[in-house]
Amino acid sequence: MGSGNAIRGSRVGAGPMGEAERGEAAPRVRVSFWCANMHETRPSFASDAAVPETWDCPRCGLPAGQDEAAPPAPPRNEPYKTHLAYVKERRSDKDGKAILEEALERLRANKSPW
Repeated sequence: MGSGNAIRGSRVGAGPMGEAERGEAAPRVRVSFWCANMHETRPSFASDAAVPETWDCPRCGLPAGQDEAAPPAPPRNEPYKTHLAYVKERRSDKDGKAILEEALERLRANKSPW
């Protein structure tokens, strides 16, 4: 014989869920998207919802568009830039030399003999 607990293993709200309890599903439309690797993705949207222009490809992560002949180009990844690279974008070599000379003069002026 069992332990006598008839509702063992069930939880509140558990049970068969039919259309009557959930309500009717919204009408859906499936839209095809293609990425640069020619992967096709077909998500479904509510028929009255706005369909986005691009969708992320679940296989490779590239952006996908609705035009199979001309999918969106992969995003361009910028390489990591060092602090020096950013400084060189803002300053010319001539400016850098002038700033260096000014800093060295300041150091020499503050340096006292033993």
